[in-house]
Amino acid sequence: MTTLITGATGFVGSAVLRCLLNAAHSVRVLVRSGSFQKNIEGLNIEVVAGDLRAPATLKQAVSGCKALFHVAADYRLWAPNSQEIYASNVTGTRNLMLAAAEAGVGRVVYTSSVATLGINADGSPADEETPATLSDMIGHYKRSKFLAEAEVRGLVREQGLPVVIVNPSAPIGPRDVKPTPTGRTVLDAARGRMPAYVDTGLNVVHVDDVAQGHLDAFQRGRVGERYILGGENMSLHEILCSVASMTGGRPPRLRLPHGLVLPIAYMMEGWARFFGRGEPRATVDGVRMAKKKMFFSSAKAERDLAYTHRPPAAAFRDAIDWYRANGYLG
Repeated sequence: MTTLITGATGFVGSAVLRCLLNAAHSVRVLVRSGSFQKNIEGLNIEVVAGDLRAPATLKQAVSGCKALFHVAADYRLWAPNSQEIYASNVTGTRNLMLAAAEAGVGRVVYTSSVATLGINADGSPADEETPATLSDMIGHYKRSKFLAEAEVRGLVREQGLPVVIVNPSAPIGPRDVKPTPTGRTVLDAARGRMPAYVDTGLNVVHVDDVAQGHLDAFQRGRVGERYILGGENMSLHEILCSVASMTGGRPPRLRLPHGLVLPIAYMMEGWARFFGRGEPRATVDGVRMAKKKMFFSSAKAERDLAYTHRPPAAAFRDAIDWYRANGYLG
């Protein structure tokens, strides 16, 4: 059985790819031209060129595949041209799902995000049924993932597309080459560049547990259902202190009010836009999201998929070790 995976050169996708190989899948990897391929070097896989925004390339990629893991996403909290995020995450997802339906793919796992879910105002962990609307989504990334998941769910209803949806929380671990916004927080803390923090919280999970959760969903998930793949709810201060304890650094002691950080984020975005540089260290959407504690429960996945996760300290340790081995902490 040939299994197609998208996003395998990225963080979560590279972990899912290794899980599939360990489970003896024959894997085909869709890779966009010019992609950095460090995460797939030396692996026994078939590599095909394609782009989610080019439907003709997707027909060839899914041809002969019985399974599809769509993990790829444009995970940026800021972009000079926000339409790029929608083109990849919304239009690209629809293009791929339609190609899979036409090719008769028998089983699809779609990687959504907890970003599409509602947040409980009292800070208690949200679950798959916590209501959310598009107007609740802060920023282009969250809106794009909300719209993409809606596209997928619509195709399940209207065309019977055999899709199981997974919603990872905040994965941390090895091979975060960019790194992702969450990974950059851990990296900055490991470098001693996080002397202050804001009052927020995340659900932290090891990326390899998220990857195994994808396989669990493939094997046991119900079509049309979504499953949170998370770990432990932690405040940002707890995360930074945990990383500092592993690197011998000083934990942050200064808590900044969101109202103070927001104008700084506006200035950083303006600087990045004017000088044409990459994503700024602080983004307006990131600060706005930080006003809410993004706490979630994986009880449904644990019950229905036999999903498990390890303590967050293992994720921090593996991430730090990988960053150190690959020169990020030099």
